[in-house]
Amino acid sequence: METIKIGIVGMGHLGTYHLEKYHMIDNCAVVGIADIAEERTREASKRYGCETCCDYRDLIGKVDAVSIAVPTNEHFTVARDFLSAGVDTLLEKPMTSTIEEADELISLAESQRAILQIGFVERFNPAIRALDTVIEKPLFIESHRLHPFFHRGTDVDVVLDLMIHDLDIISHIVNAPPTNVEAVGISVLSDKIDISNARITFASGCVANVTASRVTGKTMQKIRFFSYEGYHSVDYATREVVSLSRKRGDSGHAEIMSNNITIEDRDPLEEEIKSFVGSVISREMPVVSGREGRKSLDLAIQIIDKMKVAGEMT
Repeated sequence: METIKIGIVGMGHLGTYHLEKYHMIDNCAVVGIADIAEERTREASKRYGCETCCDYRDLIGKVDAVSIAVPTNEHFTVARDFLSAGVDTLLEKPMTSTIEEADELISLAESQRAILQIGFVERFNPAIRALDTVIEKPLFIESHRLHPFFHRGTDVDVVLDLMIHDLDIISHIVNAPPTNVEAVGISVLSDKIDISNARITFASGCVANVTASRVTGKTMQKIRFFSYEGYHSVDYATREVVSLSRKRGDSGHAEIMSNNITIEDRDPLEEEIKSFVGSVISREMPVVSGREGRKSLDLAIQIIDKMKVAGEMT
């Protein structure tokens, strides 16, 4: 199999992890990395033997596929340049800053027949993947994604920084359009919204209560699903699942029984990147396509707009 030539744009916290994961895949070779801060690329270049550049456009024509892990406000421009050249692209979440930008990238990828995958790593969390085998139509969902404060990610509201992971999972599992969104949020330590709560009603009748914070003392990453057939809870961080379903017992009466779920010991980011490479090779639609990324972005923007309205009313 021909070696896939990989480029990485953005060598911060996440981009460095992308580099490590690609290096572990046999048929991939990272030929170039780019970052406006040259010192970020110097050590990686020595360790992995790849070319470095300050201008990401220097990678165009040298790579078959690219991972983009730059600040959100740069996503559109960088991805547009690579997709225009027909380069398969793994773009970190959130997809873009606006729906108009997302639509342009989707259209561009389709016209160029290029792969466009959005980096929602929780889709590849083995606990979430295990849950896919048992969950049916949820009626109520509750999620909490709470983190201590870090300056990384504060270029956007907490909705686009953290909550959007849960919005992607919820949209994927509910598989119905939202019909109503209510939301509140406040700024605490940054000039953006740091704590947010949203209540979302979907056309299926499902209601989701979603909370995200980046100013809490302890980390919590949990999501719970309630339905007629049972209750399911996932701890994203520990990858633990509690899954209970209503079943007929030996007595013939309905009972609550624990589902026997096998959770594989796999690294979510490694699985995400392997999935992207698989799409590059097979030319099949990615697990999290541009259109999938657009759904969660649209919902996130609706929540942000509702928070602004709520803020003006107080």
